[in-house]
Amino acid sequence: MKLFNFKKVNAFTVLTCFLLSYYSFSQTSDSLIVIHPDSAYARLTEGEKRFSINAVAGLRVAEGLEATLFASEPNLTNPTNIDVDHRGRVWVLEGYNYRPAVNGKSELGVGDRILILEDKDGDGKADVTKIFYQGPELNAPLGIWVMGNKAIVSQSPYVWLFTDTDGDDKADKKEILFKGIGGVQSDAGVHAFVFGPDGKFYFNYGNAGKQLVDGHDRPLLDKYEREINFRQYKQGVVFRCDQEFRKVEILAENFHNGFEVAVDSYGTMWQSDQEEPGNAGDRVSYVMENGNFGYIDEMNGNSWRINRTNLEDEIPRRHWHQNDPGVVPNLIETGSGFPMGMTVYEGDLLPRRFWDQIILADAGLGSLNAFPVKDDGAGYKSTGILPLVESKGDKWSRPSDVCVAPDGSLIVSDWYDPVIGENKMKDKSRGRLFRIAPPGIAYKIPVYDLNSPAEAVKALQSPNLSMRYMAWNACVKLGWKAEEELEKLFRDPILNPRLRARALWVLNNIEGFNYRSLDVAFRELNPNLRIVALRAVRQRNSDPTEYIKRLTSDPNPQVRRECALAINHNHTYEALDVWLQLAKQYKGNDRWSVEALSIGAIGQWERIFPAWLEKSGPHPERTAAGKDLIWLARTRKAIPFLTALASDTSVSFKSRLRYFRAFDFFHAGYEKSQALLHVMTVPAADRIEVSKLALLHLDKSFVSNSQQGLTALNKLLDETYGTEDYIELVERYEPETENGRLFKLALEKSNEVIGRDAGKLLLEQGGVSYISEKLSKLSEEKKIALLASIKTSGSTEAIYILKTAALNAGESRDVQASAARFLGGSWPGEEVIVKLLKEDRFNGEVKEAALEGVKNAFREKIKDELAPYFPKPVQAVVVPEAPVITKEKRKKRRSK
Repeated sequence: MKLFNFKKVNAFTVLTCFLLSYYSFSQTSDSLIVIHPDSAYARLTEGEKRFSINAVAGLRVAEGLEATLFASEPNLTNPTNIDVDHRGRVWVLEGYNYRPAVNGKSELGVGDRILILEDKDGDGKADVTKIFYQGPELNAPLGIWVMGNKAIVSQSPYVWLFTDTDGDDKADKKEILFKGIGGVQSDAGVHAFVFGPDGKFYFNYGNAGKQLVDGHDRPLLDKYEREINFRQYKQGVVFRCDQEFRKVEILAENFHNGFEVAVDSYGTMWQSDQEEPGNAGDRVSYVMENGNFGYIDEMNGNSWRINRTNLEDEIPRRHWHQNDPGVVPNLIETGSGFPMGMTVYEGDLLPRRFWDQIILADAGLGSLNAFPVKDDGAGYKSTGILPLVESKGDKWSRPSDVCVAPDGSLIVSDWYDPVIGENKMKDKSRGRLFRIAPPGIAYKIPVYDLNSPAEAVKALQSPNLSMRYMAWNACVKLGWKAEEELEKLFRDPILNPRLRARALWVLNNIEGFNYRSLDVAFRELNPNLRIVALRAVRQRNSDPTEYIKRLTSDPNPQVRRECALAINHNHTYEALDVWLQLAKQYKGNDRWSVEALSIGAIGQWERIFPAWLEKSGPHPERTAAGKDLIWLARTRKAIPFLTALASDTSVSFKSRLRYFRAFDFFHAGYEKSQALLHVMTVPAADRIEVSKLALLHLDKSFVSNSQQGLTALNKLLDETYGTEDYIELVERYEPETENGRLFKLALEKSNEVIGRDAGKLLLEQGGVSYISEKLSKLSEEKKIALLASIKTSGSTEAIYILKTAALNAGESRDVQASAARFLGGSWPGEEVIVKLLKEDRFNGEVKEAALEGVKNAFREKIKDELAPYFPKPVQAVVVPEAPVITKEKRKKRRSK
């Protein structure tokens, strides 16, 4: 392994760099010495900036905090993911063998390592580094979760459980928990496990994951003991499983690639998600249970790049289908970066503004940021970004993960490389760990006796997840012995409600629990504790409807949201009554509420919608709430109301687009077709625009095979002829009766985009024989126009026609030359030009025209192949300047 060679660094250079990184002096008017660390760092050479001794100087840390270098190369390299155990030790996954097909195989020929780094003296710097495990099967693992003497390591296609059986900090046992996961050597495979307050594990995989089975190749069962059908879930998903790794739930779907789930003490899930690069579409989401998060089109699996009705104005929102019914809204879009590990900070060591906030490591932006969140109707909104650490001076900094240590400080891993993305790495020899804490705070780890109920409950209040895991299981094992201390914690109104919530979760899992604390929680003033009570009872009871009904009329919309989510797939009459009561309280204009109602109604719209109509009065489409629910309803009974909303000319066309889009979420049917045909007949100033949109939402076979559909299509084709709308309609429905008008448009507008679109469509519909027959009968001028209309097509047929015309000695030289020039109008055509030139098939002005057509070729390979056929530029001959002969020089020459 290539590591940094400190022996080659001059001692004076190191000392100088050390001093420069901390001190740069300037004189003020009062002769005071002022320190400018940023300017000092800027004066370092690029090589000096890479020294780990200058690592902290390259960071800008939030006010009230300082960064210290916990560890660096050569003790670790390329950290992909970390965890901090209950003893404050940092466990590191190394990714030295990341993407060997791109970055080269390991020089040592060995697998990656799992390291344990420990600070023995509390100075915030690792003193001891141990290799917990190294093996050839480890190739850039992406996730680690530590629980006592065990570590869960995620790396597609496996999730492993490593166990240290004898306490020597070496793995003695390796088991496969899950297997068959897609995304081998892919960032979009399986990611880290985390511990939830309910005693369960949460994890995720990206859109390459596809499926998983247990370590014995057995299919996984959901909480209802049913086999999970992974084919019904889309793209990246979020999971929850019990501590036995047997019962697995899929909690949300249709992400691109979330690196890590963060679960707060209320059981609320948060996750970042990576965009397709370059579209400023990275995001952080509140993971609403059973939600669809919109990476691909729900109905047809289309990418966000495919045009659709009611397209979002901003590309970051368009990236996630945010205007589609049935898609959970984003919490915040974070730009173009590379979001990786995240956590929820539930400690009190950091300044108060960071308490209870989501904290995300973004390797692309080179920063560690907090995202303050506040309530927003039934959901949340972020009030902005609070940077904790930014790599303003060091562009190599790539934060890959963040964890909360038992003392409340943050440990941040830094991949540290000049590149990020495209599966590349440039420097395999580096990696850093930083500790973020207030200045001067020692790294002191509290120790608890988990056999003592009081001590175990104290440990449960730790900001560190591994400590909470140990304490949670200790309290459950102590059972009724811990109940008094847990109830004392839960009933203390002065404490942070998150700590109280942890106690309630544990109480809910103690054998023989008497429900006393749950009953209290349902009446708590804090709405989050009422939410915890409902979530807890749902995990305990097979049918929690009676408990859900206690909160159905809750004044807090977030509590009512949780009631709606709780009746997902609950087909009882009581659940129907709950949904109707929740819908009655919904006043409209709250996307979180209506999406929660939609999730509660999944698979039940056929019974829910008619019942809602009975309760809502004669014109539900006239209220804001009714419009939202109709927009989301997945039943044909909603189609008449959608028709009325789409036809409502009293509101703008743009505001009606959402209802046209809603028609896409119904499978083809008679009711839908008749509704859309009706919309086309409504008189309005924007009737043509509306008619086109309605027609495009009709099933293609209905339009092509019914008299009603053909009549509507032909009428609209007449009204839109010569426009892009006309081209779009012909392209979709392919009516052969339009060939004549396409031909006319191709001839008349051959030098415009619409003419070339017409020529391309004409070739697709009529074929080579149609174009060839027309060419044989046209004048020279019109032949050139028709050939021009297909020059950018690039299809095999277009290339054939242009090539034939260019080489046809029976055509005029103008036609041949024009065809040769047009042949270079597409990439496939450029390749044909190169081939014909090599075969010496062109001559004279035809050859000149062919070269003119490819003179602006973009691809380097094509330019290199064409270079010999272009005349070499004439090099200027430098003529020496004639010397100036003065009178004195002339006299001297004469005298000689």
